[in-house]
Order: sequence, then C-alpha cells, then structure tokens
Amino acid sequence: MAQKYRSDELEEKLKTLHTVVDGVKATVIVNIDGLLVASFPPGDEDNPHENPTSSPQVAAMSATLIGLAERTLGRLAQGDLERLLMEGEEGVMVVYPAGRASLAVLVDKDARMAHVLFAAKKAAAEVAEILGGR
Repeated sequence: MAQKYRSDELEEKLKTLHTVVDGVKATVIVNIDGLLVASFPPGDEDNPHENPTSSPQVAAMSATLIGLAERTLGRLAQGDLERLLMEGEEGVMVVYPAGRASLAVLVDKDARMAHVLFAAKKAAAEVAEILGGR
C-alpha cells in the first residue's frame, strides 16, 4: 500500500469539505505560530489575490485571532474555544481549533450555516487527528 503523506491527507480533507458543503469558498489550515499548513483551493504565489486565504498574512492573522479569542475566553472563565465566527457583508469566516492548528473556512453569506458548522467541526477533528493532536 502506498504511503500517504500528511500534506496530501490534509489537502484531501479540505477538498472534501468543498465538495460536500455548498457555499464554501476557501479553506485554510494554520498552525499556532501563524504558518500556513494547507489550503484549498491551493494558492497561486504569482497572483495572491486569486485566493487571498492562502497568503501568509491571512494565516498569521487567523492565528492571532484564535490566540486572542482563547485568551479572552480564559480571562472571562468561559472555557475552551469551540469556534470563532465572524460575519461580514459579503460572507462568513468560521475558525475551529484543530489540535495545534486551526481550520478556517470562508463561506458565502447565503450558505446554510448549520450544515457548514457541522461539516467544519468534523473536518477540524479529522485535521487534529492527522496532525497528531488527538
């Protein structure tokens, strides 16, 4: 049996999320240091505006947001972070912790959010398992 690399497994998880959930525009996995682990669709280094979620700046900002949310919840004695949800005029970004990384999902404004949240939470758990954060 051929060995499957973590990067291939992660990209496959992100691709699956895109195919099973309507309205998902982009997904990214970011480690706690703010480094990009994987993204789908993959970024184009020559044209970072094509898929801005795969840029190093977005990865760093996502890690910063997660860190702030975790510290704020801890300070307010509200327990561990379950998800971070940000709604904008044009869409929604939901971020789930995934072990020592985070899964960020960019979604159309009119997507069925219950379906998105369920699938993203499941994908984040699978990402954590792949990365060894069981």
